[in-house]
Amino acid sequence: MRSSSRFLGALASVASLLPTAFAQSSTPVTYTDAGTGITFNTWPVPAGSQTAGGFTFGVALPSNALTVDANEFIGYLQCSSKDATSTGWCGVSLGGPMTNSLLVTAWPAGGDVYTSFRYATGYSMPDLYTGNATLTQISSTINSTNFSVIFRCQNCLSWNQGGQAGAASTSAGYMVLGWVQAFPSPGNPTCPNQITLNQHDNGMGIFGAQFDSAAANPSYTAWAAKATKTVTASCGGPTTTAIASVPVPTGLTYDYVIVGGGAGGIPLADKLSESGKSVLLIEKGPASSGRFGGTMKPDWLVGTNLTRFDVPGLCNQIWVDSAGIACTDTDQMAGCVLGGGTAVNAGLWWKPYTLDWDYLFPTGWKSADLAAATSRVFSRIPGTDTPSKDGKLYLQEGFNALAGGLKTAGWSQVTANNSPNQKNRTFAHTAYMYSNGERGGPLATYLVSAKGRSNFNLWLNTTVKRVIREGGHVTGIEVEAFRNGGYQGVLNLTSITGRVILSAGTFGSAKLLMRSGIGPADQLAIVKSSTDGPTMVNNASWINLPVGYNLDDHLNTDTVISHPDVNFYDFYQAWTKPNTTDTSKYLNGRTGILTQAAPNIGPMFWEEIKGADGIVRQLQWTSRVEGSFDTPNGKAMTMSQYLGRGATSRGRMTITPNLGTVVSDVPYLKDANDKAAVIQGIVNLQNALKTVKNLTWNYPNASVSAADYVNNMVVSYSNRRSNHWMGTAKIGTDDGRSGGSAVVDLNTKVYGTDNLFVVDASIFPGVPTTNPSSYIVIAAEQASQRILALAANAPNARYGQCGGLQWTGSFTCKAPYTCQVQNPYYSQCL
Repeated sequence: MRSSSRFLGALASVASLLPTAFAQSSTPVTYTDAGTGITFNTWPVPAGSQTAGGFTFGVALPSNALTVDANEFIGYLQCSSKDATSTGWCGVSLGGPMTNSLLVTAWPAGGDVYTSFRYATGYSMPDLYTGNATLTQISSTINSTNFSVIFRCQNCLSWNQGGQAGAASTSAGYMVLGWVQAFPSPGNPTCPNQITLNQHDNGMGIFGAQFDSAAANPSYTAWAAKATKTVTASCGGPTTTAIASVPVPTGLTYDYVIVGGGAGGIPLADKLSESGKSVLLIEKGPASSGRFGGTMKPDWLVGTNLTRFDVPGLCNQIWVDSAGIACTDTDQMAGCVLGGGTAVNAGLWWKPYTLDWDYLFPTGWKSADLAAATSRVFSRIPGTDTPSKDGKLYLQEGFNALAGGLKTAGWSQVTANNSPNQKNRTFAHTAYMYSNGERGGPLATYLVSAKGRSNFNLWLNTTVKRVIREGGHVTGIEVEAFRNGGYQGVLNLTSITGRVILSAGTFGSAKLLMRSGIGPADQLAIVKSSTDGPTMVNNASWINLPVGYNLDDHLNTDTVISHPDVNFYDFYQAWTKPNTTDTSKYLNGRTGILTQAAPNIGPMFWEEIKGADGIVRQLQWTSRVEGSFDTPNGKAMTMSQYLGRGATSRGRMTITPNLGTVVSDVPYLKDANDKAAVIQGIVNLQNALKTVKNLTWNYPNASVSAADYVNNMVVSYSNRRSNHWMGTAKIGTDDGRSGGSAVVDLNTKVYGTDNLFVVDASIFPGVPTTNPSSYIVIAAEQASQRILALAANAPNARYGQCGGLQWTGSFTCKAPYTCQVQNPYYSQCL
C-alpha cells in the first residue's frame, strides 16, 4: 500500500505519493550562488513534516536548452545533516521514479562531498551506473546543518544501463524529478563505487520541476568551465561472496513442478500433492513464517517461533526494510519470500463480489463455476474483522469519525464477508486472513497440509531460469541458486506426463515465459540478445503470444483528511522501540493493537459509478491512520481510492536486456470515463463527509476542486500504483497465437504447449473490486481441479500431428519418432 526499503524504498521505489503542484511546488525559485555567480532554477523542499532541515535541488542549463534538448546541466544540491562530522546522504532521480532512471547521490566524508551515479532496476541497493555520464565539481560546502555541492553533469539527461534507456527533455519546459535524503552516513563513504546505502529517514518525493526563462543562461559555457574539481576515492579491495549452491540430484523427477510459493503456488501444491502426484514447489526467496524456518524478526520476538511476517502489526516494515524480501528483478514491489504477497501484504481478505467473476472472466470461470472453490477456500481461511483474540478492535477513533459521516449520508454498514455483493455505498471493518492473532492465510493452511505429505517437496532460495522444451512440450526446468542453499542445474519432469505450473506472479511468470521463448517477438529478441541467448530455445520453436500485454492494477488516488479525534499509532516503532505493554499483550495473549495490520486500516468503503459509456466502474476506498504528502502523522487519515472492475485502461510489462522487468506502459487513465469515475468518487466522498464536525480536507483542500486535483496529479506507477498487478498472461478462449488476447486456455494451459500452465494473478483479465489475494487463492483451487481432470499427455503415433499454429493436442511422439515441422500449421511424428 505504500513505498519501500531504507535505501531500497528511497532510491529504488521513492514513488512518494505526491500530487504534482501540491506537496512540493513545481514553480522554480531563482537562486544565485554567491561564491560562483551561477544562477539556478531551484525547487526547495522546506524544513517541516516532509523532511527535517530542508532539501534543495537546482539546475542551470545551456543557453538553448529550452528549445533544443540538452544532455548536460550544472546542478546544485543542498542536503540536510545533523552535524559537521560528515553525516547524511541525499539523492536525485533525473527521471522522476527511482527505478530505471539515472540517480545522482551525494554525501560528505572527511571534508569533501563525494558523489556517485547509480541505477536501480528494483527494490534493492542500486547498481553502479555503467554509462558515460561524468560529474565534475565546481564547489562544495559542509557545515553543522547541511552540505552542498555544485557540479557539472555531462551526458546525464539521457541514460542507458544494460540496454534499458531513458531520457529527460529540457525542451519540454519541465522535468519530473525524484529526491531522497537521510541522516545516516553511507558505508564505505570514501569509495563511491563501493558505498552501501541502507537507510533513508529524512524524506523523499517526486515532483514536476518547471523551468522559467532563467533556467537557460548565455553564461552557461563560462560557468561550466569552472568545473575542475574531482574528489579522489580511497578504496579497499572489493569484497564478494559466492553463493553456495546445491546441485540438482541426479535422476530426480517430479510429476508437477510449481514455480513460485505465493497465493497461487501454495494452494496448487497442496491440492496436487493431495491427489497423490509427486510435487515440487520452488520458491525464489527464503522462508518467511517461523513455522517454516523463517528468522527475520525484531529483538522482542527473539526466543519465539514468530517472525516479522507472523505479526500483523509489523506488516508495514516492508516499506522501510525490504532487503532480502523484495524481488530485485522488477521495478515494482513484489515479495520474493515464501508466501509471496500473502506473506508481506496487509492481509486483507475479501469474499469475492460475484460480479467480478461474471464481468471479467470467460465462460467456465463465472461465479457459479467458482462457487465450490470459493466455499473450499473460505472453509480453510474464513478470515476475521476482529483479529485480536479478545474480540476487541483497538484505536477506532478514525474509523468512527469516517463511519459516522458515511452513515449520516445514507451509506450502509455491512459485515463485508457476510455480504460480499453489497459494494455500492457500503462500508465495513477490515477483513483479514489472520487467525489466532497471527497472519494465517495460505501459509498457515495449505502449506502446512502439503508439507505433511511424503510426495511433496519444497526448495527455497532457488530461481527458475527457464523451462526446457522441445517444441510445445516441456521436459524440465533450469534452476539457479538465488541465495545460499539454493539449487543449481537441470531438473527433469516425469517423462511425457510431467507438468510445470508457473505461479511466480504477474511479472515473474511473464518473465519466465519470455525467457522460455514464449511471448511477443520483440520481447523474445531482447532475451535472445541477452546472456540467455546461447541456451535459449531455437527461434523456430518460439511461440508468439501476447505475454506482458493487458497489464492492469487498481489505480490509486490518495486523499487526506484530518480530525481531532484521530490517534496515530507508530507501527514502525513497534520494530525498533516497541511499547512494552503492547508487545506483552501480543506475546502473552495475541491481543491488542499489534494483531491489527499497520497502519490501522479502516473503514473500508465501496461505491459504483456508472460512466457515460454505460460501464459501471467499481471504487474501493481504503482508509488508514497516517498522513501523506506533507500532512504529518498524528491526526491525519489517508483515504486511498482504488479504481477496479470496469476500468478499461490497460498497460504493458516488458523485459529488459539485463532480464529484469519494467512497467513500460502504465495502465492508468487512458479512458476519459475512467478519470471521470475517479473524480466523481472524490466528489461523492466529500459530500458524504460534510456532516463530520471538525473534519478538514488536506488533499484536496477547500480551494482545489476534485477535478483539478485529479487532472494535476502525475500519472505514473510511482504515485498511482496499488501493487495489485494482474493480467500479463490473460486467460481466455481467443488463442493469442492467432491474434487473440489470451495466453492461457480455460484449463490455464499455455497455448502452443501440452504441459505448461500459469496460475496466478497474471491470468486475470482485469482487477476485481477488492484486494485480490482471496481471488488468486480461489483461482488456484479452481485451476487445480481443472488440471487434475485433464487426461495425461500421450505421445502420438508415427505420422500423427504433433504441432502447428493452431494445434492444441500432444506435442510428443512415440519412440523412436520425433516431432518435425512441415510448415507453420503442421508438424508430424516422423
